[in-house]
Amino acid sequence: MSTKREFGDYQTPREFAESICMHLAQDRGIKPSVVLEPSCGAGSFIKASLSSGARKVYGIEISGVYCDICRKDLPGDCVEIINEDFFTCSLDGLERPQLVIGNPPWVNSSTLSVLGTESKVPKSNFKGARGIEAMTGSGDFDICEAFILRIIEEFRSSGTAVAMLCKTSVARDVFLELVRRGVSFRYCHQIAVDAMKVFGVNVSACLLLIQLSKDECHPDTCSVYSYEDWARPVAVYRYRDGRLYNASLAGTDYDGHCCFVWRQGVKHDCSSVMELTITEDGQYMNGAGEKVCLEPDLVYPLVKSSMCRKPVISEYSKYVLVTQRRVREDTSFIHELYPKTWQYLETHKSLFAARQSSIYKGAPEYAMFGVGDYSFSRYKVCVSGFYKEPRFCVLYSTDGRPVMTDDTCYFICFSSYSLAYTAMLYLNSAKVQAFLKAISFADSKRPYTKKVLERLDFSRICADVSNDALKETELQLGLPAYLTQEMSDSFQTLICGAEPADAAVKSQ
Repeated sequence: MSTKREFGDYQTPREFAESICMHLAQDRGIKPSVVLEPSCGAGSFIKASLSSGARKVYGIEISGVYCDICRKDLPGDCVEIINEDFFTCSLDGLERPQLVIGNPPWVNSSTLSVLGTESKVPKSNFKGARGIEAMTGSGDFDICEAFILRIIEEFRSSGTAVAMLCKTSVARDVFLELVRRGVSFRYCHQIAVDAMKVFGVNVSACLLLIQLSKDECHPDTCSVYSYEDWARPVAVYRYRDGRLYNASLAGTDYDGHCCFVWRQGVKHDCSSVMELTITEDGQYMNGAGEKVCLEPDLVYPLVKSSMCRKPVISEYSKYVLVTQRRVREDTSFIHELYPKTWQYLETHKSLFAARQSSIYKGAPEYAMFGVGDYSFSRYKVCVSGFYKEPRFCVLYSTDGRPVMTDDTCYFICFSSYSLAYTAMLYLNSAKVQAFLKAISFADSKRPYTKKVLERLDFSRICADVSNDALKETELQLGLPAYLTQEMSDSFQTLICGAEPADAAVKSQ
């Protein structure tokens, strides 16, 4: 049998499967006579469906071992086990199910690719991510999501109910796709599940419940319930203009397009070589504990997510070796101008060659990503993508050296400290913080991404957040009084004159 990691194999306990079927019948009136389980595993949902009165249950399963278990435990004409890959299996010969239920694999396409799985999953870029976004992970997706979307396409306009255990991030993505694809459905609900209690997995999970519709019906909301109470929603997500936000937290609306370009930090996938500290005797030490001799010109201060705690950061304990000023730049200049650094890189050549990401394929030796003119801006305002609370900080170095961030951070660039400082106060103000929480999701691995941050419309923010509110933010952050009306006016002038996208970077 394949490993649990390979197929995201978290078998559903029999008692929990029965509890779900009971709730579906009692709380949603779903009492199907024909049921389909597209990844049936050892058969918990098949058994639960039969106990709830189904006369026919189809189970599809790629693992021959699980199929043998199901056939042994579930004999008879009322159960049909199909040993095929769900992504290539034809459903044409089956009776149309009133309910499709199950627990598809909780694994990403990139993991299957690394492990060499034979499942004929869709191409990793099935949502159409373009260019570098597809190469660096935007094209990666959860196999569970692909399962659910195939089910929806198979049974759209049929009135079939879909009940799938999945991560909450997958459930939100499916809801977005439902609306984007114009699928008719009566409702889309998330029933929160304690994944640690049920599966022993520390992840935010739910039962995603979709009632497809034969009639034209296109709700723009998805309600969230606790598993203990399927009657009263605890939150409501709303779809608007291709985006989701938490309508339960909605306050002042700053949704729009950001006039600044949010950038992600440097990516090198070789931290033991590229990330450095400075010893007491002034020498560089790498992540492997080796003291190394380098020319200082290519070494810059580094901020990682865990360091984004203070509102202003100007002193650094970590450094990073930056081998390029732009993506795909030829790195041979290092050999000519910085022989010590080149020798150091050459010594660790095998570690660079072992990097798995496809972005390094065909790239120059010792290449990085997330580098450009913006990387060398003297003043940045940065936020960690990981923190549940979006805390923004000004980054600069007293010696004038540009400060780098790693690829778990996002930042915008400014030409002066006063502009960066003012932007930081706006972003940390109470109203902006509340808005960010309404358009992000704390259970995500990265609640605050480029896609979230680029929704911040600074023209709306500046028009609504007063100078007094900025001074209050300054006080709450424990900063000495520094903001002036002139600084606020200068920032607003910048906003009014800024063109979309790259203008803010080009001006620096």
